[in-house]
Amino acid sequence: MDYRNYLINDVLKFWLSHAIDNQNGGIFTCIDEKGNIYGEDKSVWFQGRALWTFSKAYNAIDNNPQYLAAAEKIYHFLPKCTDTDNRMFFTVTKEGRQLQKRRYYFSETFAAIGCAEYYIATGQKEAWEKAEIYFDTAYTLFKNPSLSTPKLNPKNAPYKALSPVMIMLAISQVLRKVNYEKYNPVAVEMTNEILNGGYLQEDALLENVTTDGKFFDSPAGRIINPGHSLEAAWFLIAEGLFQKDESIIEKALHIIDFSMKRGLVNGGIIAFTDYCGKPPVALEWDMLLWWPQCEAIIANRLAYMVTVNEKYLQSLNALLDFAFSHFAGPENGEWYGYLHYDGTVANRLKGNIFKGPFHLPRMLMWLILSEENKALSIAAI
Repeated sequence: MDYRNYLINDVLKFWLSHAIDNQNGGIFTCIDEKGNIYGEDKSVWFQGRALWTFSKAYNAIDNNPQYLAAAEKIYHFLPKCTDTDNRMFFTVTKEGRQLQKRRYYFSETFAAIGCAEYYIATGQKEAWEKAEIYFDTAYTLFKNPSLSTPKLNPKNAPYKALSPVMIMLAISQVLRKVNYEKYNPVAVEMTNEILNGGYLQEDALLENVTTDGKFFDSPAGRIINPGHSLEAAWFLIAEGLFQKDESIIEKALHIIDFSMKRGLVNGGIIAFTDYCGKPPVALEWDMLLWWPQCEAIIANRLAYMVTVNEKYLQSLNALLDFAFSHFAGPENGEWYGYLHYDGTVANRLKGNIFKGPFHLPRMLMWLILSEENKALSIAAI
């Protein structure tokens, strides 16, 4: 497949044609398979993520002025998504009025990479300053969990989660391109936490462990998200390449091996599984979502790059065949997001509050750059 053509004409074109809000700024993500907007509330996650996507596509794939114009509209919408305390909202109206503000700081992390990549594209100093503010806000909350409302009472549920750590690793890898001295130590810190903080077991990467890094036998302690595991693994491979540390790469390859074994079902990667083989509590546990397939494809592509081991190439080709034959929409471009266990499409939407232009275009950019021997130029995200 011509991944460059698919990225430009089937994926980015879909979002450029149907999702950019030329009146208010920002981007819509609640888009049906025909490109119609079925909901006008805006995902703040995807203001930052889409800003990164269009800026990265402009920087690394094609200096298309349409990408920069879209990025500019999204960039100038970000202040409407930001509260007076520099915390961001989770959803806003189409005009940018607050709807929901959550305790999570993922909106800030995605805005940080979006602004950083936009700065690389434009040289606008203000964009970099915003990237640092958003990062500093998120990192402060990461280091001081008591500053935000906890999900559970920490006295009765003293555990920590993998997802903030791997996201902070990815964010620091992007910002490191502009300021190595500040952000490389953060990347090193997060790498060490993933590998030595208790999440990495002999045959699984756990989503939650106790605050002192121990396994705990409950649904939350046993849950495995194979998509997260594979995503974290390729972040680690990229970090190992950057740091020239083979030990990081070897551990990442091990994560890929056991994550594929646990997560690959009916040709694709399922949403959740249980470490001990007990019933997963998430109702969507056996569904096949678009983004774990994307992360599995990148992970196996990188694994093959660093090892030239045919097993990773075979897994890569099988995943690509499955994904493009099951998720790719036959009309108008983009992918469906959700399949049933048997591989049939569960919902024909192309976007929602959690699905927009990020995982799929990032995967395609990785494939393009790796084929052109420029994979390291994309950093780790």
